[in-house]
Amino acid sequence: MAERPGTLPAPLPRLDWPVWAAVAAGAFAGGLARYGLLQRFPPDPAALDWTTLGINAGASLTLGFLTSWWVTRPMVPFWLKAGMGPGFLGSFSTFSAVALSLEVPLAAGRHDLWIGYLVLTLAGGFGAAAIGLWLGGRAGAATRGRQTGDGS
Repeated sequence: MAERPGTLPAPLPRLDWPVWAAVAAGAFAGGLARYGLLQRFPPDPAALDWTTLGINAGASLTLGFLTSWWVTRPMVPFWLKAGMGPGFLGSFSTFSAVALSLEVPLAAGRHDLWIGYLVLTLAGGFGAAAIGLWLGGRAGAATRGRQTGDGS
């Protein structure tokens, strides 16, 4: 809808400091977790980067689960959702790590490797997110059934 001439646009919702702090703390922890896994399981430049692939698929699964599970849990505070989603999982799974994993085989002319890795990354991420959404929805439905006495 167009603004009337001479009026200011509606202000954006204000995010309080606990939300910003949760995102910052989550991002710090997610980055450390990713760094730790990459140190423990360093990628082989001549092969697929299974560590980054696993990190990104795991984060997609978790974010999908939390997204649909939180729908059934409106009492979960927004700062916690922001800290876990964009904060922890956003820095734990970063697309810049995928870009770096593609750069080495691309520069070496290993088109089979970088194309395969990109396809696995996208299919794994979308597939894991879809499974996470489904699992989170089932967990939420089971919780609702127990709370209302419906079973299932």
